[in-house]
Amino acid sequence: MTVIDIPGSKSVTARALFLAAAAEGTTTLLRPLRSDDTEGFAEGLRTLGYEVAQEADRWHIEGRPAGPAADAEVYCRDGATTARFLPTLVAAAASGTYRFDASAQMRRRPLAPLTRALTALGVDLRHEEAEGHHPLTVRAAGVGGGELTLNAGESSQYLTALLMLGPLTAKGLRIEVTELVSAPYVEITLAMMRDFGVEVLREGNTFTVPPGGYRATAYAVEPDASTASYFFAAAALTGHEVTVPGLGIGALQGDLRFVDVLREMGAEVNVGADATTVRSTGRLRGITVNMRDISDTMPTLAAIASYADGPVVIEDVANTRVKECDRLEACAENLRAMGVTVHTGPDRIEIHPGAPKPTEIATHGDHRIVMSFAVAGLRTPGLTYDDPGCVRKTFPRFHEVFADFANGLETR
Repeated sequence: MTVIDIPGSKSVTARALFLAAAAEGTTTLLRPLRSDDTEGFAEGLRTLGYEVAQEADRWHIEGRPAGPAADAEVYCRDGATTARFLPTLVAAAASGTYRFDASAQMRRRPLAPLTRALTALGVDLRHEEAEGHHPLTVRAAGVGGGELTLNAGESSQYLTALLMLGPLTAKGLRIEVTELVSAPYVEITLAMMRDFGVEVLREGNTFTVPPGGYRATAYAVEPDASTASYFFAAAALTGHEVTVPGLGIGALQGDLRFVDVLREMGAEVNVGADATTVRSTGRLRGITVNMRDISDTMPTLAAIASYADGPVVIEDVANTRVKECDRLEACAENLRAMGVTVHTGPDRIEIHPGAPKPTEIATHGDHRIVMSFAVAGLRTPGLTYDDPGCVRKTFPRFHEVFADFANGLETR
């Protein structure tokens, strides 16, 4: 059995940074993720006047419930959470002008449902170039609150940003959601808001958020379940067993449900109190699976699908087309380059069994494409990447850690 320590969750770290900045007092984050995305978020907070002190395994954030200290210009890098959460955070400030821009990749990614909602709440927000995209400017004057209708079918981050804004408004928020994708990420948000002192009332797809602000706390960041998927998939693919500590029955992240997909394909899975183990049974079955709620792990499954004994059909993943790249098409492109038969539709991909051959993977600058196809490389040696360094977004040491992991498998 191989035990692998996974870095902290990107999603949890980003939410924790927002909540800590908005809270009264000093929050300490234990084992936060250190990556380009989370460093970019922390840098953005500093630019806005928040105090962020970073040690090796803990970060200390001095909250400013009244909001940012002064006018500022923030560069969000490639980070979607940075680019969506920080403009929402500053909207609650009593005054100030805040300009946000991002990388070319992030500029392409949509913001419109979120920024329309903020505008409906009275926030003075202007897109400087393409409507619904960065760059944008927020002229803050506080947010009164009230009722909203939101379509979060493109990204659950729109809802998360507004939920976290709710306690910073004068009257609170009542949000009716007409469509929602990646619902488990919203459950992460609700649980974390509770840990920072705010209880959100959920009735079906209606969320009622009270005003009153947050309280600081010490918060432990659990390992990243999306990152763990690569190691779980590797175990199922190669005839080995992998255990990831820190992710168990009480884990916040819905992406741990990827192990249920591996179980359906034939792997043995044990989710314990504080660890999860995946053990290969020597075969992978073809399946049809809806991955709407765990779509960040879609590329992981796509990368190993051709090694199954029948077709693998992944459905209801249209939102993967508006991630760092069109992930659905990127997976299809690379699998075809490997000689695999693939069919795609607007929200689905069908992958047939094959004998994949090595090729250069077109990463499209997307960390998840690199890490997913690294798993395929365990069975198809010789895969290379046109941009291997893009893993710095969430796991800067991925190649080193995965190589050590793979070497360990070979010696067993």
